[in-house]
Amino acid sequence: MSQWLPLTIGWRFFRARQSNRFIGFISFASTAGIALGVGVLIVLLSAMNGFEKELQQRLLGVASHGELVGVNEPIANWQVIAKSAQNLPQITGVAPFIRLQGLVQKPSGFQGLVVTGIDINHEADVSSINQYMSTEAWQSLQGEQNNIVLGRSLLTKLELNVGDTLAMFTPDANNSQLTSAKSHRFVVSGVYDVGGEIESIQAYTSMEYLADMLTLETAVSGVRIQVANVLNAASITRDLGFAQEQYLYINDWTRSQGHVYQDIQLVRLVMYLVLALVIAVACFNIVSTLVMAVRDKASEIAILMTMGISRGAIMTIFMLQGALNGLMGCTIGGMLGVAFAYNLSAIANGFEQLLGIQLLASDIYFIDFLPSQLHGQDVIVVIVMGLVMSLLATIYPAWKATKIAPATALAGR
Repeated sequence: MSQWLPLTIGWRFFRARQSNRFIGFISFASTAGIALGVGVLIVLLSAMNGFEKELQQRLLGVASHGELVGVNEPIANWQVIAKSAQNLPQITGVAPFIRLQGLVQKPSGFQGLVVTGIDINHEADVSSINQYMSTEAWQSLQGEQNNIVLGRSLLTKLELNVGDTLAMFTPDANNSQLTSAKSHRFVVSGVYDVGGEIESIQAYTSMEYLADMLTLETAVSGVRIQVANVLNAASITRDLGFAQEQYLYINDWTRSQGHVYQDIQLVRLVMYLVLALVIAVACFNIVSTLVMAVRDKASEIAILMTMGISRGAIMTIFMLQGALNGLMGCTIGGMLGVAFAYNLSAIANGFEQLLGIQLLASDIYFIDFLPSQLHGQDVIVVIVMGLVMSLLATIYPAWKATKIAPATALAGR
């Protein structure tokens, strides 16, 4: 017997199966279900990859990868920490900062605000915040001027414009009474637009101005670092902090923004499981299709057996039919999924314009668009998973086909 005979017969059975409309419909449903599951899973994984990419490039580009903050007293010589960071090749940037927390008044009450004094000569080494504001606003954050750059959403809440004066109230260190506070005035010199909660609570001013206002001279509140791999930020920051003689608070992005990353990973896992079940349900249709096909072709199977074809070849014939369903579904779903993933942002933008809605609000999320980042390995994993599940679904019906008794099947013909 030719080794290609089972494949040839399986292909002919697959084509002839379409003559039975009911079996053909179930076969179509299984193929469509696999294609839908594969396509949607590729699109959603690409969206999750896009969110993760934007998290690292946008949110973590502005937020600190790691921070070392003085305990009860400022850091007198931050250059010592910068020099120590040179011994850790994973650290790509170091910059000092001075932090001031207080309240600002808005029409409906008070708003908490964190003002960070930065040195623009070093800040670009650890942050990309300069990319989200104008050149004029960035250059205003130097010298001893009381300029301040606010997030766009905070500027809207405070009902201020560029050039207006902002009053900020901070606790009086010399008075423990809550009613005693100091007032500091800043001039709004620009806005930054990065999206998310950070816009509502974070503002930037000149480190030199804050040092003079708080009489810190050359001392700073802390040091920010940037690392090559953000997933290793916690351990790298800890290693740098433990190498210092001064007592320091050691913080990293996983404490302030880690919930966003964990949410993305959780959604990715849930979507993966749900759509894997969708593909599995579609594969059960393959079982139904093949069971009916086996009953429909019982006499043909009996004739083949009497002609000397082996039971293993019979299994191959019907497993091929199910595998072809899975192959077609995975191919169609993969092509559609890749096409949609590449154009997901444009498609989402089109729906927003057509329906007049906004899918993602920048004042809630850290982006205001639906991102997409297609990874080839995700496409391969999803397609292989679909093929394996569809192939596994063929085993039982194909095995049942080998149990047909030729005499009984031909007697009832």
